[in-house]
Amino acid sequence: MNSRERMNTAMRLGTPDRVPVMCQLALGHYFLHSGLDAIDIWHDSDAFAEALIRLQQRYGFDGILINLPGRDPSWRSSVRSIETSGDERIITWSNGWYTAAPADDNPHVYQPDGTRYFPAFDEIDPDSLFYAEPHDLSSITHPYSWGFSGERAVPGPDFFPPWHYDTIRKVVQRVGAQVSVHGEIFSPFAQFMELLDYTSGLMALMDDAEKVKACLDRLADGAIELGCGQAAAGAHAVLISSAFAGAGLISREHYATFVLPYERKVIDGIHARHDVPIYTHTCGAIGDRLDLMEATHTQGIDTLDPPPLGTVELADAVAQTKGRMFIKGNLDPVNTMLFGTPDDVRTAARERLRIAAPGGGYILSTACSVAPAAPPENIMVLREAVDTWGVYPSPAS
Repeated sequence: MNSRERMNTAMRLGTPDRVPVMCQLALGHYFLHSGLDAIDIWHDSDAFAEALIRLQQRYGFDGILINLPGRDPSWRSSVRSIETSGDERIITWSNGWYTAAPADDNPHVYQPDGTRYFPAFDEIDPDSLFYAEPHDLSSITHPYSWGFSGERAVPGPDFFPPWHYDTIRKVVQRVGAQVSVHGEIFSPFAQFMELLDYTSGLMALMDDAEKVKACLDRLADGAIELGCGQAAAGAHAVLISSAFAGAGLISREHYATFVLPYERKVIDGIHARHDVPIYTHTCGAIGDRLDLMEATHTQGIDTLDPPPLGTVELADAVAQTKGRMFIKGNLDPVNTMLFGTPDDVRTAARERLRIAAPGGGYILSTACSVAPAAPPENIMVLREAVDTWGVYPSPAS
């Protein structure tokens, strides 16, 4: 099997020739380790595609997660200046806004007065919403516009510019015959939290639950359109980023009210038009809600943070999901991958394979993203582990 076939088999609950390995890398990891300029990686589709492919090949991953949207090819025409300030570079844009770009972390966009823009909940008309992309060059805007032109993006099929899918197309064209290429969309709840900022978003759940539901329903429409667009552009699977839905932020009851029905709408909506695996990334403490996540109709669960980062014991997750969903993750990205040694990683990976590999449907991965400063030699151990202990039909022992 090649990597694409191996991943597809595992995601569809089959038994491939060996356990696939695929980690989500923090964007800062690409900035530090791809050999490309961080500003170009964040702002340019060609540079990001190159960074993705370089590190997939370096680490021997079976898949690539494209976790930034494609970029406007003319983005440089909006740049007024780029200057260095301490450990950051400051990009000043034609409208006076500026981006602070660290060497090892996501850039953030600021208004001229130094504040980040978020609309107030009272300002939002649910009917005006469609999709909130926090990783656009201008970050969050409302009413939503792409880049710095201020031209409103009209909800509907033409909301996403054609270049929005450029990175997917470029990666699929170069390596998609051999490697599994995944798109990423934000869940309605994650979009809502990014749109208002986290504190205001959580307060809105208490202040006006019905308006929140109306917003989530509209944001689900945009997520369906984006997921279908990614599949049409060649993505082999779609990841739903639902990072704010763990027990550290919301209860099971709030999950059932504000997350489950809208993620199910997204998943069912994409599947009505495209037969691609769809899986869900939720960080932190999710051990108490795997059943609710399954009820969204997701085909797989990503992260499965182990203690102390989260609450998922891998054996419990296998018992709860076997034969119904694939699972991906459970390697501690902090204590093992960032601060551990290659031997620590080897031991942890072997144990995950022993527990989850039998019967298929498992992808070896870190729980959440690989940290920017995680040593590359630690990450390369994961491919060694699946080649050694992840080969079928014999389970790891």
